[in-house]
Amino acid sequence: MRNLYVFPLLFILSLSLSSVAYSQDASEEVQEISTVEALLALVKEGKTKEQAANTQREDKFLANKNKQASILASEKRELARQEKIADALEKEYKRNEDILRVKEDAYKKELGSLVELFGHLQSSAGEAAVQFSGSLTGAQFGQERVAFLNSLTGKMSETTELPTIREIEGLWYELQREMIASGEVVSFTTNVIDVDGETSECNVTRVGLFNAVCDGKYLEYATSKGQYAFLPRQPAGRFTKTAKKVGKADSGDQVRFGVDPTGPTGGSLLANLIQTPSLLERAQQGREVGYAIIAVGLVAVIFSFWKLYSLYITGTAVRKQTTTKAADPSNPLGRVLKVGQDNFNKDIDTLELKLAEAIMAERPAIDQGIGFIKIISVIAPLAGLLGTVTGMIVTFQMITLYGTGDPKLMAGGISQALVTTVLGLLVAIPTSLLHSFTQSSARGIISILEEQSTGILAERAETK
Repeated sequence: MRNLYVFPLLFILSLSLSSVAYSQDASEEVQEISTVEALLALVKEGKTKEQAANTQREDKFLANKNKQASILASEKRELARQEKIADALEKEYKRNEDILRVKEDAYKKELGSLVELFGHLQSSAGEAAVQFSGSLTGAQFGQERVAFLNSLTGKMSETTELPTIREIEGLWYELQREMIASGEVVSFTTNVIDVDGETSECNVTRVGLFNAVCDGKYLEYATSKGQYAFLPRQPAGRFTKTAKKVGKADSGDQVRFGVDPTGPTGGSLLANLIQTPSLLERAQQGREVGYAIIAVGLVAVIFSFWKLYSLYITGTAVRKQTTTKAADPSNPLGRVLKVGQDNFNKDIDTLELKLAEAIMAERPAIDQGIGFIKIISVIAPLAGLLGTVTGMIVTFQMITLYGTGDPKLMAGGISQALVTTVLGLLVAIPTSLLHSFTQSSARGIISILEEQSTGILAERAETK
């Protein structure tokens, strides 16, 4: 019975002391525990070892504690030393600050009126640097002057260094050179950037500070590259023609040239001229309705001139026929006279009916196509009104989607509305005039036919 109680107890104690058993050297063999006394001896041995380890750790901790306390005391002494140094430096800083204040007062007193002069020089140099950076003379005189003016401005903004006489004279020289260049028309060879980004040499003619041209094309000054560049879009042909004349002119020649007086400030007039749409671009703004109006208008105008030419030929033949009694069947009057001659001996009523029938037979050929011209003159304004309505619809759609913050979004619809109206009127006005001319010509020919037929009836009445 004793063994029955021993073994469970041994099992429980072995679990609690497993860490001690496994910490022993692997070379040692684990002996079998068969008695409670052996177990108690083992527990006592493990407790002793554990106490020894704890004692060792406590000793190590106390040693480190003493060391840390020594380090802390050393750092406190260093802190106190640095605070003394800081106090000394602060006192030294205040003394130097007082000395500097006295020196600055003496410096300002010594400068006297030169302070105001240097202020003006600084502002002049800064303004000149800004102006020269975008001036047309930059490609001719270089960008070194801008760097010089910027350095001069920076020097005069400091109180530790004064500009030299040579530097002040350099500012005066650059201002004078720019002033003289504003009234010159000079030609020189330099690199020019084309619209493709390629650089090539070109003979540039600079007209003051306003414009520069090369090969009949206007140039702009690319500030970032310090070179001239062709405008991506040139103004109207009448301006480029004058540019060609300036480029080919000799010294002393007087040439008419389109100058943009706002050149130094950005060339706003030239920019507006460039943005002005051409006739083809204006027509393209009308879109589908505009294309339809132009097509119909061209057809109507071409047909009207053809009709006028045809009526002119017919009228000439008719007027020529009035000078002779020999009936020529190749013209309307000749065919009417032939009918009158064939039926001259019949009674006057029959002759009158025959002549009226002959005139009515000639009228459709003479009046053919005149109604078409009239219809076009009436439809063209209506088509322009249609374009106006569609353009306003587009405008209101843009307003609905994007609001009224950006007028450029509405410009397309408004342009379509206005351009189609103009196109409709441009078609209606000439077609109305052409319709009037063709109708008058046709009526003139028919009047001659009626006049000649009346003459034939009068002659027949006199023969009774």
